[in-house]
Amino acid sequence: MSRGSVLIVGGGIGGLSTAIALRNAGYDVNIVELHEDLHSSVYGVGIIQPVNALRALDAIGCAEACLAVGYSTTAWGQMLDVDGKLIREMPGARIPGSDLPPMNGLTRPQLHKILTDRALDAGATIEYGKTFTTLTDGPKGVEVTYTDGTHNTVDLVVGADGVYSKVRRYVLSEDLQPVYLGQSAFRLNIPREPEIDRIILQHGPEGLAGFVPIGPDLAYLFYNTTWEEGRRLDQDKMADELRRRLAPFGGLAGRVRDKYIDDPSRIVFRPEEWLIAPAPWHNGRIVLIGDAVHAVTPHLGQGAAQAIEDGVVLAECLSSYGDHDQAFQEYTERRHERCKLIVESSVAIGEYEMDPAGHPDFDHAGLTQHVLESMVQPI
Repeated sequence: MSRGSVLIVGGGIGGLSTAIALRNAGYDVNIVELHEDLHSSVYGVGIIQPVNALRALDAIGCAEACLAVGYSTTAWGQMLDVDGKLIREMPGARIPGSDLPPMNGLTRPQLHKILTDRALDAGATIEYGKTFTTLTDGPKGVEVTYTDGTHNTVDLVVGADGVYSKVRRYVLSEDLQPVYLGQSAFRLNIPREPEIDRIILQHGPEGLAGFVPIGPDLAYLFYNTTWEEGRRLDQDKMADELRRRLAPFGGLAGRVRDKYIDDPSRIVFRPEEWLIAPAPWHNGRIVLIGDAVHAVTPHLGQGAAQAIEDGVVLAECLSSYGDHDQAFQEYTERRHERCKLIVESSVAIGEYEMDPAGHPDFDHAGLTQHVLESMVQPI
């Protein structure tokens, strides 16, 4: 017997994870997603899965598949200087009693396929090229009209439609918009060099180069750098610009620069934005998850992890209470401070990267370790 019907707006990582968790809890679930190619989920290169993400994925039956196609590490990472010399080890954290590794890396398309297949196997339906036009909350459900002219009434609506969420205006009174950090990031998939067996961070004079293993023979390079908001960079100039910014680097970053940065069409360039919405994250029968309420810059690799955790916790809360309002309140209480720590810590790391001299006592590795240890606590 069904516990009720749920519409999930958005078929990215958070929406799919929530769909699986809710189906496992006995809800009828339908996802609407505008982009058939799932631009929102697949756009980019690789993705970091810290141990808390793997724990949440294990709860919805997806961790094993992610570990099978990805690259698991024995430690979180290392921090190097501009010449490639070791500054500090970054051990990361483990969950007591668990065999899950400190980190797994894989490509975004691989993760998207794993979550999509699992959601469909669990009995969720997914409609592509479609979203809502209006939501009308009422005592017996939410009346939904769709872009294809159809309409229906569902018991609950989950807004999983990203940092520029259209569902958000039905929940929050203020017009919340993401904040541009002042940094943008270049990203590029590369062959995995032997030493990229964990996250490698290499500090330079104008930015941070990083390397993440995402398969036995695959890794990705990222380079975070200060970037004027609104400044455009043509795609055909991406490789030249990235090589120029990596010019001071020796060691791993210098070698990667000279061997692999040659095709500008393969480089992804994205601004780094953040957002943390005030509580509550629900209004009536409508609730928000993921980037719609806590957009995270990539400095701690926790954006997708927090969205997956949202889905697991939301399903647990709905299963525990017959009243959706109580369930949504507990969901926000369990999630808000945890997500706030991630958002604020990631912003602090980004601000340090843009101005190390202005933050002489900032402990990048220490803050990272503190957050990772906090994330292994129960959700």
